[in-house]
Amino acid sequence: MVSPLASFRILGISGSLRKGSYNTALLRVAQRLVPDGVELRIYDGLGEVPLYNEDVRAQGEPEPVQRLRRAILEADAVLIATPEYNWSVPGVLQNAIDWVSRPAGQGAFRGKPVAIMGASTSIAGTLRAQLQLRQVLRSVDAFTVPKPEVIVTQASNRFDAEGNLTDETARELIVTLLKSLVAWAHRLNPERALVESR
Repeated sequence: MVSPLASFRILGISGSLRKGSYNTALLRVAQRLVPDGVELRIYDGLGEVPLYNEDVRAQGEPEPVQRLRRAILEADAVLIATPEYNWSVPGVLQNAIDWVSRPAGQGAFRGKPVAIMGASTSIAGTLRAQLQLRQVLRSVDAFTVPKPEVIVTQASNRFDAEGNLTDETARELIVTLLKSLVAWAHRLNPERALVESR
């Protein structure tokens, strides 16, 4: 939920463009489970980001990329929900990270607290995609929450027709992940945590 008193802002990014995406639904579930004083906004423009091309970037960063970069920079933390395509990170998500990681050493994810979760219809869930995404985020100097791992397997059986997550264990893990993300961010930025406690 969005609180008018929210002082901690999380940007939610789904690695799927599908209208009925389980991963976007996972972010909506997280929106309703955020701790008090926390706001989770879901980014809706990933599909507008063009394919990465250094020649295009050299002429000026496209507006959709600028918008994504601003959204990441303005957030206190980022929560990524990723599907798994062919044992890997979806191309649309990798492409977006490639864009905002430039120029080298000045990327939007640099120093940013990030948490990962994912849902898939397979029995293995998004384990391999999440492992690869952790490597990618490490390369762009993001700080990824180590645990808990939120891997929703056989997603078609764990969401109802309205997109509500019916798996109580998964819901509890999302709550823990959100709390861990906020705590992780405060640990990385103790001065902010001190100001908010006053």
